[in-house]
Amino acid sequence: MEQRPYGTWPSPITAELLVAKSVSIGEVAVGLVDVWWAEARPEEGGRVQIVRHRPGGDWIDVLPEGFAARTRVHEYGGGAWCLHQADLVFSNWSDQRLWRLDAGADHPFELTPEPAHEHADRYADGRFTADARWVVCVRERHPEPGSDGEPANEIVAVWSRPRGDVREPTVLVSGPDFVAAPRVSPDGRFLAWFQWHHPDMPWDGTELHVAELHSDPSGERTISVGPSVVVAGSRAESVTQPEWAPDGSLLFLSDRTDWWNLYRLSAGQVEAAVAAGPTAAAPEPALVAAIDAEIGVPHWVFDQSRYALLDDGRVLVAFSHEGLDSLGVAPADGGPVVPLRSPFTSLASLRPFGSGAVLVGASPTFEAAVCVVDVPADVAADGSTAVGVATLRSPRDLGIDPAHFSVPEPISFATTGDRFAHALYYPPTHPEHTGPDDEAPPLIVLSHGGPTSAARPQLNLAVQFWTSRGFGVVDVNYGGSSGYGRGYRRRLIGEWGIVDVDDCVAATRLLIDRGDADRDRLVIRGGSAGGYTTLCALAFREVFAAGASLYGIGDLEALATDTHKFEARYLDSLVGPYPERRDLYVERSPIHNLDELDCPVIVLQGAEDAVVPPSQAEALIEALDANGQPYAYLLFEGEQHGFRKAETIKRALEAEAYFYSRVFGFDLADDVEPVDIANL
Repeated sequence: MEQRPYGTWPSPITAELLVAKSVSIGEVAVGLVDVWWAEARPEEGGRVQIVRHRPGGDWIDVLPEGFAARTRVHEYGGGAWCLHQADLVFSNWSDQRLWRLDAGADHPFELTPEPAHEHADRYADGRFTADARWVVCVRERHPEPGSDGEPANEIVAVWSRPRGDVREPTVLVSGPDFVAAPRVSPDGRFLAWFQWHHPDMPWDGTELHVAELHSDPSGERTISVGPSVVVAGSRAESVTQPEWAPDGSLLFLSDRTDWWNLYRLSAGQVEAAVAAGPTAAAPEPALVAAIDAEIGVPHWVFDQSRYALLDDGRVLVAFSHEGLDSLGVAPADGGPVVPLRSPFTSLASLRPFGSGAVLVGASPTFEAAVCVVDVPADVAADGSTAVGVATLRSPRDLGIDPAHFSVPEPISFATTGDRFAHALYYPPTHPEHTGPDDEAPPLIVLSHGGPTSAARPQLNLAVQFWTSRGFGVVDVNYGGSSGYGRGYRRRLIGEWGIVDVDDCVAATRLLIDRGDADRDRLVIRGGSAGGYTTLCALAFREVFAAGASLYGIGDLEALATDTHKFEARYLDSLVGPYPERRDLYVERSPIHNLDELDCPVIVLQGAEDAVVPPSQAEALIEALDANGQPYAYLLFEGEQHGFRKAETIKRALEAEAYFYSRVFGFDLADDVEPVDIANL
């Protein structure tokens, strides 16, 4: 092992490697006999392609050139496509209309009409009806630019078989501020969905509704729903991910016991509830999969799935414990979840397939893969039973010795209020280099977005980029993060900018005390809400020597008055009602407290960001410049909230590395393009 100063280690994990043939695997769906999934590809400008794995073992791209399956509903999207056997319906990124591509066809055709203005109508989270004549989905209709009023979020039915006479969708559900997960029962009799209203977010409180679905069997294009009934949920209970079982029972996740666990309403209970009408009390569901861990995840994007009903009646679930995902199985008649051994620590998009399930899985040593898992009939109660795994879509062959990969250590630590918080710590790792004996490594503190999100426990080359050069990285699941129960998730209520910052600082101090971090070379970085935590830590605490804000929030008041509908009232709970508590918005906004920010900051921003507009970044750098603080600012054209283009991802990471090398006075082993740093 050769000793070299931290930060100067040569590494094969380059910014170019991050984007070279990289993909981000999205939702998985099962066709008649095959598996389909979505791939976001930075090298294609962030285009989302649909991929089909055929029974013979090969897989093909489905969408022709010029089409991409991505929706702008809620700005975060998800659920942009759905299947009936081998017929595909998808939301096309360029026009946001629904298109259909039939099996064997070369070109798709439109299902929805031209909107009143560009991107006025957006569609997500669709499902075919039982007879495949309709696609029931969420539509978000935006008013004319410059006009007052919010977009309207509705559940609509789209006729799936137009022949040159595309018609306006039929509205089935309107009135709620938000709707999600419209799911048609197997016999076509019922429609289930969940909904919520301002100022709640879907992880605060939602209602699960069921209504009779009426469709004319003669072939006429008429469809409607009867009065809906609330079968679960309230403002104090978050219900999410409803799915119908083949026997007509309704499954859903609820956090009524603090943890998002899985429940079931029998077919008889559903029928009785609908017959009793809207004024009847909600039926009592059966607890199907019980565990003191989190099966659900926050509804930031549509069409997430953390469970799959196996063909023998058992339920396979993904659950999060101490920051890591695991698989577990619950018996057909319900009961405790029995853990299973698998190679995965990060799981998503579980779908029934054959006698098992298909899912997206990853670990600290391999990127996301599409895999089929088989659950043995006999499962040991001690968690020693391993699932069988067959890989359909392998991770990239990075050509990197795994000895370069830093494996995270889950850590818990004391924080303010006699509480504990959690994080994943990645130590500096290199098979050939180590730091000087008398030197502790610099530390990068990651504050994730959301803020109701969580650190992803999977191979992330953007993290390994730093650790393989001699940086320690700690990914903090501060109070308010998901994965630790409803109570932990609600720690940020009224405390955003305080609890999250306290926990990031507490994690940093633990690592300093352990000798894992140099107290003079501490960096905090984050994107979106994580950028807000970053800027608060820099403005209100004297701990960090530098920071990086990626499309971060600097002005809470500007965010409250200039953001999209989904998060328009989020700050009511995180900070306080606006404008009644404008004092808190000003007090906790870094932009108003930059006199206290006395360290360098790099600001990275997308020019088309509708969630955190560029005006926030520009106000921040103007204030930094007026105060004579060192800063760098890069604005990326064609990028929205989160960077998707290969050239953007590469340039942003290399610019950040160059920035830290100048700030901390070391020479990078990489030859990267410099970035202008004002006031340094």
